[in-house]
Amino acid sequence: MSMNNSPNVFLDPNANRFQVNIINESHNSNEASQEDVESEPPHYEETSFTEEAHNRLRISYRPGKRELYDNFLQNGEKPEASLHPCDTHNKMYYLQTFGHNTMDPVPKIDYYRNTGSVSGNKLNRPSLLEIHEQLAKNIAVSTGSVERVANGESTAGEETAASKEEEKKTGFVKFGWVKGVLVRCMLNIWGVMLFIRLSWIVGQAGIGLGIIVIALSVVVTTLTGISMSAICTNGVVRGGGAYYLISRSLGPEFGGSIGLIFAFANAVAVAMYVVGFAETVVELLKESDTIMVDESNDIRIIGTITVVCLLGISVAGMEWEAKAQVILLIVLLIAIANFFIGTVIPTNNEKKARGFFNYQASIFAENFGPDFRSGEGFFSVFAIFFPAATGILAGANISGDLKDPQGAIPKGTMLAILITTVAYIGVAVCAASCVVRDATGNVNDTVIPGMSCNGSSACNLGYDFSRCRSQPCDYGLMNNFQVMSMVSGFGPLITAGIFSATLSSALASLVSAPKVFQALCKDNVYKGLHFFAKGYGKNNEPIRGYVLTFVIAMAFILIAQLNTIAPIISNFFLASYALINFSCFHASYAKSPGWRPAFRYYNMWISLFGALLCCGVMFVINWWAALITYVIELFLYIYVTYKKPEVNWGSSTQALCYIKALDSALALTTVEDHVKNFRPQCIVLTGAPMIRPALLDITHSFTKNNGLCICCEVYTGPRKLCVKEMNSGMAKKQAWLTKNKRKAFYAAVAADSFRDGVKSLLQASGLGRMKPNTLVIGFKKDWRNAAVTQVENYVGVIHDAFDFELGTIIVRIGQGFDISQVLQVQEELEKLEQERLALEATIKENEFEEEKSGICGFFRKARKLNITKHEAKNESTINTVQSMHVGEFNQKLLEASTQFKKKQGKGTIDIWWLFDDGGLTILIPYILTIRKKWKNCKLRIFTGGKVNRIEEEKLVMASLLSKFRIKFADINIICDINMKPNKESWKFFEEMIEPYRLRESCKDITTAEKLKRETPWKITDAELEAFKEKSYRQVRLNELLQEHSRAANLIVLSLPVARKGVVSDYLYMAWLEILSKNLPPILMVRGNHKNVLTFYS
Repeated sequence: MSMNNSPNVFLDPNANRFQVNIINESHNSNEASQEDVESEPPHYEETSFTEEAHNRLRISYRPGKRELYDNFLQNGEKPEASLHPCDTHNKMYYLQTFGHNTMDPVPKIDYYRNTGSVSGNKLNRPSLLEIHEQLAKNIAVSTGSVERVANGESTAGEETAASKEEEKKTGFVKFGWVKGVLVRCMLNIWGVMLFIRLSWIVGQAGIGLGIIVIALSVVVTTLTGISMSAICTNGVVRGGGAYYLISRSLGPEFGGSIGLIFAFANAVAVAMYVVGFAETVVELLKESDTIMVDESNDIRIIGTITVVCLLGISVAGMEWEAKAQVILLIVLLIAIANFFIGTVIPTNNEKKARGFFNYQASIFAENFGPDFRSGEGFFSVFAIFFPAATGILAGANISGDLKDPQGAIPKGTMLAILITTVAYIGVAVCAASCVVRDATGNVNDTVIPGMSCNGSSACNLGYDFSRCRSQPCDYGLMNNFQVMSMVSGFGPLITAGIFSATLSSALASLVSAPKVFQALCKDNVYKGLHFFAKGYGKNNEPIRGYVLTFVIAMAFILIAQLNTIAPIISNFFLASYALINFSCFHASYAKSPGWRPAFRYYNMWISLFGALLCCGVMFVINWWAALITYVIELFLYIYVTYKKPEVNWGSSTQALCYIKALDSALALTTVEDHVKNFRPQCIVLTGAPMIRPALLDITHSFTKNNGLCICCEVYTGPRKLCVKEMNSGMAKKQAWLTKNKRKAFYAAVAADSFRDGVKSLLQASGLGRMKPNTLVIGFKKDWRNAAVTQVENYVGVIHDAFDFELGTIIVRIGQGFDISQVLQVQEELEKLEQERLALEATIKENEFEEEKSGICGFFRKARKLNITKHEAKNESTINTVQSMHVGEFNQKLLEASTQFKKKQGKGTIDIWWLFDDGGLTILIPYILTIRKKWKNCKLRIFTGGKVNRIEEEKLVMASLLSKFRIKFADINIICDINMKPNKESWKFFEEMIEPYRLRESCKDITTAEKLKRETPWKITDAELEAFKEKSYRQVRLNELLQEHSRAANLIVLSLPVARKGVVSDYLYMAWLEILSKNLPPILMVRGNHKNVLTFYS
């Protein structure tokens, strides 16, 4: 069979296997169409997957058809005329893929976007139903629909296109990997530590251990960078940085807890860096004797001025902030280069006296080993240095402002770690190779001829610094924090480098905190913080977040006690690193098919090691700060878990939860069922759960946290409509169960009849050992008015349950279960209330407009009067509707539907255990009594017996129940069950079944046989006579129930069993009706005659 009308379609060398054509269908015959095709061969054009064609599929047209084609696609214009895909009388266009007329689209990235995606339009592919079902000829499809078929566009796509257009107009600024990530990370990692503490660290630890200190810090950051790279490349990354990465990987509980403390840590870090800058400025003022007030207040004044200036740069926009960062990086690089240049510039006597001798092998050898002093050790030195290696999240924190976060974050972060590590090691080694540990600074402390040097490198170089052993000195690696300034070619450049390092870190933190906080607030994890989610300007700047960060930073600057808070801030950052590593491990461990990072150089166990290493470093730096961090994070985790934000990000926690559930279900299949572990696993025929809430509630009372509960619904009718309705309602009804805290599943089937549907559910529901063993069904209250097939289906379901060896529970309450009419009335009233509120809003809007002065005010007032009249009319309509529904609104039905939600007062559960069914009749009420709502109810046992053996049978029953460890309040032996009922009761039963009797004995044989064939469901006289004693028993039992259990909270009764094919459906329904009539809520229970109780341990 040819795939196209043209035989030469595949001879075209330019044709591509992905071919999309609009083709024309006309009223002409096939021959004419063939001639047209041969005379004008189709021009194929490959579908573009490039950025230039991301808005829609490029569809080629035939020669001479451009005008009609333009009507559909040019400038987005859509003709008003409606067209139909099957219309052969009008000119029509189909999407043609691979040469066939089909709605099936070729693969396209826009089908996989989220709604509201800023990177492109979200397009909707045709649904499976649209492709699978026949095209209905009575449905008109507009040209907009035709374009939708061709392009997969929807209203959501149009909205997204509009938002994209707005972005183009406003000039949305995005950064590449260099300016956006590399520059920021380098500036944040190169802190003050590089200039004023690194020399002291290498003096204490020596070159060897100093490199190990730097390497260990870099191991932590590198492992975190690798994990972050893997997470970043596993899908599109949006704004929020560390919070976004963690929350999308581990879920809102972890993300929400770490996001808040990470944003707070960045806000306080602004104060730390600004105070560091202010302290350096105050030192310069002190040297020139120009202190303004005193040192502490000068730090506050300079810090306040600085943070205000930084806030101005940030609020001005990301462009200005990025330019400022580039300038600061240049200054910083010049300062570092200035140091390296200074090491090769020949030293002078003053610098020699301060311990600087240029590169000397003897100094390198002397400084290679450690020389810990003042109680310092490896871990204390490591704790001081480690904060200098942090800052790797600076680029990730502005992920929303990057052109390509997936590529930029891994590349920029890893390269920044490499460059800064080389710089740290280079500065450490160079400083330790040029400067001795101790120096006096006195140019006269030279070596006396004949003096023994004892291996001192300074002595060998002509200087005697031996007195530094007995008294403190001011110079050298161990004593002078300004070693880099002394060594450098031009000292003030080092001061400029310090300024650059502090200001750049402060600026990065001032930008990061609001960005992360805004992303957290947008997700509405903490509902009270949603105020800060709003953004302003072309870059969606979080101005409110900037103000909040400014206030926090100012508060800590004014407190000026940062030595205590600094370790906590470092631990906050480390906690973020730990969770990023754990996120990578967890996602890999969950083995979700959605975990496909483009960055391949990671390992799940190395990520876990990185997480543990981060946790260990937290305790090394400061154990009490680590504990505080964990406590805060745990508190926030519990809070978010309790609040349960309505988000679904496909986290690895969900994936692992699925794996655990699957493994547990599979493990259960290897274990044989044991009677001690029996629990009711119920399939409840509620229909939609909200329609019969009382039936669900009573079942939920004995299955909650104990057994399986599946709410089932059977759709009958035209299959297409049933399937569509079923599929559209599945998620909604399961969500209703979750919202109402019902621990149950929802399942639905579409079937030809109710019985067929239930039969499918009974056989196929459940998984492995978690399969239903009990059917719960409401009593069919309207059986006397229902169609014959409905009664047959209902009784047939009970027979099927027995056939499949399921226990059966039939529940009856006085008012019935179905509250669909009540729900319908409530829905109508809600709609009317919404209309009323909308009307009020319109009136308020008009009142606001009326306040404007001018001649139009008079006309507005008149219009207001008209609206007021309209409102009055609507209100009267509402009142009429409400009064109309008062009669229909069944208050008793509504109360009955909630009776099992309420706590049951003191009372009894009466158990009429007439037949041994394996123990289900006694187990169900026992489970109820251990529930909170039923714990005040006592169990009363009723069973049959002989008049002359009442006490013996009581003892036998009491002994049995005590062996089962079931407490009871009383045991009653009923001796007159088999007595005939009174005449009134029997007369009522006979009148009830009269419409369903065949009465064949009163007719001749031919007529009787004919009636049997026409109405096989009717009760024959022979059947009634055969089961007369059983009918007597049901009527008599109702009399006894009325006598003994009228005041019970609940009755549990052995369900009579009708022999299949022998007892007619209507006789069985009559038994159930008379048995349970005019009683409190009653459960008619029949187990599957297999033990569910045991007295063995």
